[in-house]
Amino acid sequence: MPRACVYARVSTPEQCLENQLYDLREMAARRGHEIVHEYTDIGSGSKARRAGLDALLADAHRRKFDIVLVAAFDRVARSVKHFLSIIDELHDFGIEFVSARENIDTSGAMGRMFIVMISSIAELENSLLVERIKSGLRRAKLDSVRLGRQPFHVDREAIVRDRLSGSSLTATAKKYGVSRASVVRFVHEARRNYAPVEQYQPVPAGVPLQLSA
Repeated sequence: MPRACVYARVSTPEQCLENQLYDLREMAARRGHEIVHEYTDIGSGSKARRAGLDALLADAHRRKFDIVLVAAFDRVARSVKHFLSIIDELHDFGIEFVSARENIDTSGAMGRMFIVMISSIAELENSLLVERIKSGLRRAKLDSVRLGRQPFHVDREAIVRDRLSGSSLTATAKKYGVSRASVVRFVHEARRNYAPVEQYQPVPAGVPLQLSA
């Protein structure tokens, strides 16, 4: 019975590796392969170094399996160049590569030809997506659209007044949705800018406290 390994990767911890692994186990059973190891990674496909993939290639060098099963081409490599280097490395060790989604393996010349074609198309699609995003950002900049998170505004005057009027550090921070460290910093800034610490008195309600930005 041919010895096979499976490789699965998801981009974020929120995604489920088990879905890919289940399908690959089913495929191995249909093809009559014995799974001797399962390799997994969690992380972006743009990362060149991945522990699971590195371990797979190291075991390939030791001839621990004859076939590599994956869910799709884009689960394996970060680019066409990277993908083909992996295929070449496996080929040098006499190991076949099989992708479930594309239903292609590298046991023949046609399989390798399809790998090159499909990988090139996938890279082209990714490049077009990146270019569309960049184009949208340029258009937004020309239209004066603000990008990123909106600035966070807090009422420093009220925070300092509450704290100096006897409100606890935790209660003040919770009331205004800021960290305890921010409350401490706002109070220190008020004292430093407007009065010596030993002369600073609680601010009566209704009296405005002017603070620097």
